Amino acid sequence: MITKTGSRNASIIFKVIAYTLCVFLTILSIFPFLIMFINATRSSPEIQAHAISLLPSTHLLSNFEHFNGKPFNPMRGFLNSMIISGGSTGLNIYFSTLTAYAIVAYNWKFRNTFFAIIMGVMMIPAQLTSIGFYKFMYQVDLVNNFIPLILPAIAAPATVFFMRQYMMANLPLDLLEAARIDGSKEFWTFNRIVLPIMTPAMATQAIFSFVGSWNSLFLPMILLTEQDLYTMPIMVSLLKGDIYKTEYGSVYLGLSLTVLPLFVVYFLLSKYIIAGVALGGVKG
Repeated sequence: MITKTGSRNASIIFKVIAYTLCVFLTILSIFPFLIMFINATRSSPEIQAHAISLLPSTHLLSNFEHFNGKPFNPMRGFLNSMIISGGSTGLNIYFSTLTAYAIVAYNWKFRNTFFAIIMGVMMIPAQLTSIGFYKFMYQVDLVNNFIPLILPAIAAPATVFFMRQYMMANLPLDLLEAARIDGSKEFWTFNRIVLPIMTPAMATQAIFSFVGSWNSLFLPMILLTEQDLYTMPIMVSLLKGDIYKTEYGSVYLGLSLTVLPLFVVYFLLSKYIIAGVALGGVKG
């Protein structure tokens, strides 16, 4: 009886510690965003006097007014960023899953070599190829165009690697053989059978891909020089005053507007991730 009581008490203590740690980490993760949203309502002198405050102020509208005369158009920035991020994410997820499917579902001679090449491409820093990429885009007259920021997302080695690993553990090859015996075409099998199985992995990578594309600054800044084509990160980077004064409240407001779509995308796709984890637990 004493042993059972002690074990029960130890279990309760462990749960209390675990929940306390989870709550602490949650607060720690949310705190920077909370400060950012609160600072968006404060004036620049208030922020300079006290950088951290838990109470919102009354300068939200005046911070909006500071956007006048600056290259910050939230609606245009949202539209441009959404076109680029949505298009690149769609191409990234679909073609990376298709590539992983070709590696896993088919037994061809140079399959391992092809996968090794993909892994090798992951080792090349993107900044190393940016100058050559810009020169190439300039020569083919694709500067100030969204295509160079969308189309290269088809080749995403990290996403291919993730999809391959998930597919090897969760895709039943016998199901594919049965579909082929029933006369299913390969693309029909991929679109109607494989993609639904891969939904949790696709949702996970879609979040990372969308966030990475939305927050991208370096490549869009060197490719997009026309103000009507600016993305949200470019517009926020230009939200600075002269050498004497910077309106920090407007900067925080621009950052707050920039991260709002990321929250929406995460909350829309997180249920698929949770469902995939629950399904894996049931299979285990």
